[in-house]
Amino acid sequence: MAYEEFTIEGRNAVIEAFRSGKTIDKLYILDGCQDGPILTIKKEARKGDCLVKYVTKERLDQLSSTGKHQGVIAIAAAYEYASVEDILQRAREKQEPPFLILLDNIEDPHNLGAIIRTANLAGAHGVIIPKNRAVGLTATVAKASAGALNYTPVAKVTNLVKTIEELKKEGLWFVCADMSGTVMYGLDLKGPIGLVIGSEGEGVGRLVKEKCDMVASIPMKGDIDSLNASVATGVLAYEILRQRLG
Repeated sequence: MAYEEFTIEGRNAVIEAFRSGKTIDKLYILDGCQDGPILTIKKEARKGDCLVKYVTKERLDQLSSTGKHQGVIAIAAAYEYASVEDILQRAREKQEPPFLILLDNIEDPHNLGAIIRTANLAGAHGVIIPKNRAVGLTATVAKASAGALNYTPVAKVTNLVKTIEELKKEGLWFVCADMSGTVMYGLDLKGPIGLVIGSEGEGVGRLVKEKCDMVASIPMKGDIDSLNASVATGVLAYEILRQRLG
């Protein structure tokens, strides 16, 4: 179900947005503000596992389009999130071994949109993103996905490491992209699999990488040392698809 992406400003408006069940990606609150309505908003944010950032009045003024933010601005998601179980169920319905793409530190909305598009075309059953240090399902992401967001579910989780541990119990193996790994053509990428991709700058985080069963590198013949994250996803996702097709 799509929403028009927008900011919600003012204490009552933000409280009502939470209580009406809107998906809030991020909440900006004036640092140090502790009055009743703000405490209510914080409580609602905790229930919804929403990312809260404490910022200066100057930052809120920059974000505000009305000038009447009253110390709080919420950023609503453009699309509903799925659950990880929804994604696994999708694989079951298609009678296919699960193929998930997990993203660590992807903050660029155009990259996320392109990855969702690639996930759809390569046959992945869904995408998993972390709550922190990552872009959510903004309108820019939806546009960059070229409609794929309507077909490929995206789940947002609090802890990628814990999610990987839980998915291993479901029988999934995990491969992450890293220049230090084995060239992807030498790895067995068939069966239930999770492909983990990090940002160009930081790559996959250490704790997440340690949970992966395999580390895959993409052969490079050029003069620079890394691919754009969405391109790397495409190369590895299509190697997984090639192996699946036998």
